[in-house]
Amino acid sequence: MANQKPSIPKGTRDFGPTEMARRNYIFNTIRQVYALYGYRQIETPSMELLGTLMGKYGEEGDKLLFKVLNSGDFTRPVSTQDYEDHDAPWLSARFCEKGLRYDLTVPFARYVVQHRDELSLPFKRFQIQPVWRADRPQKGRYREFYQCDADVVGSDSLLNEVELLEIVDEVYRRLGVRVGIKVNNRKILSGIAEVIGATDRIVELTVAIDKLDKIGLDGVNACLLADGFTPGQVEKLQPIISLSGSLEEKLATMRQVLSQSETGLLGCREVETVLTAYRGHAAAELDLTLARGLNYYTGCIFEVKALDVAIGSINGGGRYDNLTGIFGLPGLSGVGISFGADRIYDVLDQLGLFPDETAAGARLLFINFGEREADYCLRQARLTRQAGIPTEVYPDPAKMKKQMQYANALHVPYVALCGEQEMQEGLIALKDMATGEQQKLTVEEVIARLKG
Repeated sequence: MANQKPSIPKGTRDFGPTEMARRNYIFNTIRQVYALYGYRQIETPSMELLGTLMGKYGEEGDKLLFKVLNSGDFTRPVSTQDYEDHDAPWLSARFCEKGLRYDLTVPFARYVVQHRDELSLPFKRFQIQPVWRADRPQKGRYREFYQCDADVVGSDSLLNEVELLEIVDEVYRRLGVRVGIKVNNRKILSGIAEVIGATDRIVELTVAIDKLDKIGLDGVNACLLADGFTPGQVEKLQPIISLSGSLEEKLATMRQVLSQSETGLLGCREVETVLTAYRGHAAAELDLTLARGLNYYTGCIFEVKALDVAIGSINGGGRYDNLTGIFGLPGLSGVGISFGADRIYDVLDQLGLFPDETAAGARLLFINFGEREADYCLRQARLTRQAGIPTEVYPDPAKMKKQMQYANALHVPYVALCGEQEMQEGLIALKDMATGEQQKLTVEEVIARLKG
């Protein structure tokens, strides 16, 4: 029987050298901008105690947690009767004490509480690490993927929201992607539900309004009525559903509609403060259909979409007031954003925005003609590497054709040929692989040529 070809779990991926170079281009761009605004990097373990993770993502989220079997005889605490009396969730709780992290936010909250005596508030951190979800794999959705998060906790100031919007703008400016930023506020949504008498139905309300672009105003109204909203409630929503115009015009309409809701008016003031102070290049607008995890966020919320590619959200975030309360430290406000690295990769790929150098490895390859020549090449390569030029020496004295094919396959732009004559003269025959031009140079001239 032939050996079966190895494979990897569904929903996971291998990344080759070109893909890794491109992914690192994205990660490094985000990392540099985070640092520019004073955010400091941390990392948390891939595994957390299940007690840390369970109950933080809702019932559906708990089902998507990857659980890790206890070491040793993990069945010891369970009797035969237990197997007969209890279902899989009960048994897994006995077999597993740990799980792979579902996101970076809950581990961050745990980190803040655990290390609170060591932190100076406000604490600004960023994290770029993989997370895991036992979801059904499909196009654009994976079981293992990276998140690129930044959060600041211990400050109620809206200046944090403004700076996060500027970070978003700067990252995409550097990547060359045109984006639009949508902003809303949980308090506005709460105020809308309050004034129409549907305080406990915010989710149904925003789900219906979110369909406006697809089904139109009449369709949204029909959905609301079908969901059990009264004709009077639907009538009160009309100025909101039809909201358009400048920020000032939208806020004027909302203040009129929300005149009896203190919470809603506070949300309007917060949005006005953030959007007025924001001075980025990307267009940022108030969008009342934006909801983003209503049970999680408490203030301003953000979502970013690429303007030139049909793809979902590539960025999101918002304000939360009591995340650390789940670990016994209530009242610590925070606000954060997360970049979707995989979707950003797809956007850059579709638009052809990856710089050519992101796929480059060595810029110079020394051809190997034999033992003496290889020793000469190694000495020259040490000098080019010291000068910061990525350099390879071909390890075997193979045929010239094979070595040249290797250079072409890896897109090495320059090849160095050092035979008997070059060694006697102390020179290098440098060949430009794009033009075919070849000339003899000193190692100093080679360095100047490649760096210039």
